[in-house]
Amino acid sequence: MTPSELNHCYRVLELQPGASLEVVDRAYKDLAFIWHPDRIPEDNQRLRQLAEEKLKEINQARDQLRSLLRKNQSKPKTAQTPSKPKPQPQYATAQRRQTAGAGASYHYRQKPPHRPPRQEYQPPPKPPYQPYQRPSYSDLSNADFRGANFKERDLSGRNLSGADLSYADLTDSFLHGVNLSGACLYRANLFRANFLRADLSYANLQEANLIGADLSGADLRGANLTGAKVGTGDRIMVKLTGANLAGAILPDGSIHPN
Repeated sequence: MTPSELNHCYRVLELQPGASLEVVDRAYKDLAFIWHPDRIPEDNQRLRQLAEEKLKEINQARDQLRSLLRKNQSKPKTAQTPSKPKPQPQYATAQRRQTAGAGASYHYRQKPPHRPPRQEYQPPPKPPYQPYQRPSYSDLSNADFRGANFKERDLSGRNLSGADLSYADLTDSFLHGVNLSGACLYRANLFRANFLRADLSYANLQEANLIGADLSGADLRGANLTGAKVGTGDRIMVKLTGANLAGAILPDGSIHPN
């Protein structure tokens, strides 16, 4: 795998290069949950096809990174063979030689100049562990989007706290984990919008169209939903699984208990 292909796999999973196998698996689970085609209504085939292509790309990136990271972890470390001790020379030892026609003579080896002991290689210290942080999205807090057309747009993870989205069209939009705390969504069209784990605390949702919207796990504490469209007759057509409605003003004007 070339370096460019490796970096592309990390970008698909919204990770920085060098992320560990554990971080890769965690990012894959998050993205697979968000982009699973079963979360898209069946009558919106264009978005379902987009989600299927995105999920396929996520799966390919995860498989390639897992294969590479596991291969690197399974490489055996080369064992270092111990070096044989070198024989120490005998210095200043008299050696008697017998020469023809001469008496005994003595020869002494000269001791070589002093050399400092060889220092073993010390590897540099490892840098302190820093947990991976996902790249932050652009800050759109307090922005003016009155009447804006965000139909079928992906605004997941954006910071729109305090933004003015009154009369905006957010039909079939993706707003996973978006921060809309204190935002104004007066009479906004939120038909089939996906607010999974979004922060809508103290948001103004008066007379907004919420029919078909998915607010699973959303934070709606103190939000104002007076007059919001949530269904037909007695039938509620908004998904509120795990949503926090403490202190919220409901469409009929009553206040949800804390």
